[in-house]
Amino acid sequence: MTSQIVDVESGDSFDLVPPCADPSFDHRTCDYWENADRGSKAHRDSWLEASNPAPPPAPAHGFEDNPFAPASPALGDNPFAPGEEGFDNNPFAPTVQRERPLREGVPRKLALLDRGRGVFGSYAKVLVVDGEAVAYCQFGPLSAYPRATRLRELYPQLPDAPLPAVITCIATTAAARDRGHAAQLVEAVCRDLAGRGFAAVEAYPDLTRGENETSGARPGFWQTLGFDIAVDDERFPVMRREL
Repeated sequence: MTSQIVDVESGDSFDLVPPCADPSFDHRTCDYWENADRGSKAHRDSWLEASNPAPPPAPAHGFEDNPFAPASPALGDNPFAPGEEGFDNNPFAPTVQRERPLREGVPRKLALLDRGRGVFGSYAKVLVVDGEAVAYCQFGPLSAYPRATRLRELYPQLPDAPLPAVITCIATTAAARDRGHAAQLVEAVCRDLAGRGFAAVEAYPDLTRGENETSGARPGFWQTLGFDIAVDDERFPVMRREL
């Protein structure tokens, strides 16, 4: 058996996201955690279509196609404008080039998952076993998931600093249950989060719904992976692991 963990950060890796055990839900169209007021886990065909590409940028001065407009100002006499060599000789110019998140021409969920590009990193991983995607995990900084922030506000006993990373979704396909795939993927996510500088990670099981209707697993699952019950609530417990 060969396995590979893939970060969801492109159209090709997004296509690997496996189906939910309940076909009425869809990881690829879920914004339940990103939208605290109207988020949904439902399958939505329209979300699988790529958004329209952005229109081309307007000309720098807006007059290039106007034969009656004055000529564009020359920059040759501006001592502060970059020359032919650009800013290479400016010791105060930024040298780090950060990748910009995907926003246009991609499905809406991929745009949500790619928000951390160049700053945080990927927000989701897929476990592929023998060429088949069997498990999916969504995670990220607390600030990326308003519903998690709102839930934490219900429990003032949770530590405010340092703020944790969160795992909002862990799921395996119906055919790949009970083989340890979810645990393998969560362990990989925890190692990744520790490498990104997080000191703790939290998960939020929803005990008001059946296992196929929730993305947060059950407390017992998290406990086998070193998570403690930080809030022992009969409906919405909080699981926490120090990294």
